[in-house]
Amino acid sequence: MQTTERTTDESGTGRRPVLRFGLQIARFDYPGVGPHQLFDRVTDIARTAEEAGFDSIWAQDHFYQAPVPGIGWQADEPVLEPYTMLAALAARTSRVRLGTTVTGVTYRNPALLAKTVSTLDVISGGRAVLGIGAAWHEEEHTGYGYEFPPDAERLSRLEEALQICRPMFRDERPVFEGEYYRVDGAVNSPPRGPGGPPILVGGSGEKRTLRLVARYADACNLFGDLDTVRHKLKVLDGHCETENRDPAEITRTKMSCLLINESDAEARRRYDEMGAAMGDWAPMLGGMAMAGSPDRIAEQVAEHFEAGLDGLVFYLPDTHDLDTVRMAGETLVKHFGGL
Repeated sequence: MQTTERTTDESGTGRRPVLRFGLQIARFDYPGVGPHQLFDRVTDIARTAEEAGFDSIWAQDHFYQAPVPGIGWQADEPVLEPYTMLAALAARTSRVRLGTTVTGVTYRNPALLAKTVSTLDVISGGRAVLGIGAAWHEEEHTGYGYEFPPDAERLSRLEEALQICRPMFRDERPVFEGEYYRVDGAVNSPPRGPGGPPILVGGSGEKRTLRLVARYADACNLFGDLDTVRHKLKVLDGHCETENRDPAEITRTKMSCLLINESDAEARRRYDEMGAAMGDWAPMLGGMAMAGSPDRIAEQVAEHFEAGLDGLVFYLPDTHDLDTVRMAGETLVKHFGGL
């Protein structure tokens, strides 16, 4: 079962990732699992997802647990550093692609990030993806001593980072002098082949983020309900036209929470319970979650593909439950096939 389609285009971006169904491993507070057993459970989750048909495994690039209103995530919950975790998973999996949704540009020097992702690509046998975005978690920045610049500066940093990572992935020795970053003939060896690891840019900002997708990325990752997705994809198409980029070269994905259960009523109960806990934030839930039996989930996934998406990255609140992971993967493969 292949996970990517490789093409070569005139822009030189090389291979284009086809990311159909990804699983994000975002929480690590598993019932009855202590620190020294934690990675074994993470491995079990990743292997189960791989066997069930998911084509990619994703980590959050956070050092504090990301706060989600009403769901109860706390900053002091256990969190694993993503690239260390992904490198270890590379040695314990064989097929799934591995990446972050998404690396915060403010946390790492871009040249070092390119080297880190290239090393992950070597360890995994060519399965790494660079997911990158402008970062947003201000509390985390403060706690770890990172500056948290205004939105405009973080987006400018993101564009400079992309101008460094892409040529380093192509085994060039870029010379770049930007406002925030510079490299002088940065060497990235061993070589990784045409294009190197694919680049996914996360975020939905219409003026700058989606323009950066059109200019530099192999994939994007969006948020929002179906109407929002349709609109964002039209905006992306417009940027592609401006940048003289074929929109078909960009894999279009969305992040979604998945509440799946053999009982449609039980899945809907969990959905309503989550919405009640979110309070004033509950309207977000409709755009970020799918809930229902396997057949109902398949219907919702089909609606997303009809809206123009190529793939989905799922967060399962019950990721620690291997039966739920297996049900989700097998449902997706049954109704939509594998890559």
